[in-house]
Amino acid sequence: MPGERLTPARLAPIDVLRTGVAALRTRPARVVLSALGIAIGIATMIAVLGVSSSSREQLLRQLDRLGTNLLTVTPGQTVFGEEAALPAEALGMVRRIGPVRTASATGSVDTTIRRTDRIPEAVTGGIAVQAATADLLATLEGRVVRGAWLNAATEGRPAVVLGAKAAERLGITRTGVQVWMGERWFTVVGVLGPMPLAPEIERSALVGFPAAQKYLGFDGHPTTIYERSAEEAVEAVRAVLPRTVNPQNPEEVTVSRPSDALEARMAAASAFTGLLLGLGAVALLVGGVGVANTMVISVLERRGEIGLRRSLGATRGQVRLQFLAESLLLSALGGVVGAALGGLAAAGYSLSRGWPPVVPAWAFAGAVGATLVVGTLAGLYPAMRAARLSPTVALAAT
Repeated sequence: MPGERLTPARLAPIDVLRTGVAALRTRPARVVLSALGIAIGIATMIAVLGVSSSSREQLLRQLDRLGTNLLTVTPGQTVFGEEAALPAEALGMVRRIGPVRTASATGSVDTTIRRTDRIPEAVTGGIAVQAATADLLATLEGRVVRGAWLNAATEGRPAVVLGAKAAERLGITRTGVQVWMGERWFTVVGVLGPMPLAPEIERSALVGFPAAQKYLGFDGHPTTIYERSAEEAVEAVRAVLPRTVNPQNPEEVTVSRPSDALEARMAAASAFTGLLLGLGAVALLVGGVGVANTMVISVLERRGEIGLRRSLGATRGQVRLQFLAESLLLSALGGVVGAALGGLAAAGYSLSRGWPPVVPAWAFAGAVGATLVVGTLAGLYPAMRAARLSPTVALAAT
């Protein structure tokens, strides 16, 4: 009727979606290349977060298995800057502390270990020779992978147990092999497995205290004491250890907690993760620029379509919504592909390292959110530019 105001038809969400999908299907190669930038950024971020989370989970499980109640006592420095020495009776004094469950010690021996007496003494392979008490393995909660640990029968004999890395460097894979130590032959009676809380043991050849004193000139002074106590008493024991070990000069005693080193490693890994996430964000930004460029070109190429739609009654808002939907769909495509690739990459790498594959759910939620933000920002300017085209100018340009 005359004077009646015309109301433009509204586009249902399904209509907007169909329009956006149809526009993307007409240019598949360009869509794939544009989405690739988004996919690379999202995949990088998901993979980094997944690997970091898997590594952290493995470390936490390792700490739960090994415990955080192990303390080590080592000599510090004297007031003159010289290396101090622990008293020979230090281990016995530590064992008398109430909350202490188990304590053992090692002592540095001034000799080398070689496969034969023909190898020069200077060629040590980085392997230390240490005297060890019979209860060391129980304190460290280690395990023997071949042979046996030192016992009452072997700790006073020329027998040696090799740490995991020491055995690897010597090329020894079985027990019963003889090695040259202190100008005589010792027999390898055991090989230990990895010890994350005591990596120095992995690089050592261990003999009993009596054998070290008898055959290798060991003076009987421990250089490291390992102690485990109840979890709730760790800090209290840590406070009294220096004065217990060396009552006259407690400042010459150093007490450390090996699990702190593992936690510090986790913190360092988190810092590195932040750097890699930054690189992933840069890749995502570059992908967003690619999407914006694709949408600007699409607006220029489709001016005739825009003019025709405007002539048939499409409003500026509907044109704006169409191009914004295309940008979001393009970004979402890259985000979904990137999240899938990143998750698979993180899981594959974690499984190859023997870690539990863990990709936090919030990482995928963050990827979706980042994709929507990038899609919106990338498509906002092209959509507004398309909406500003007048029907007559757009049709005249075709």
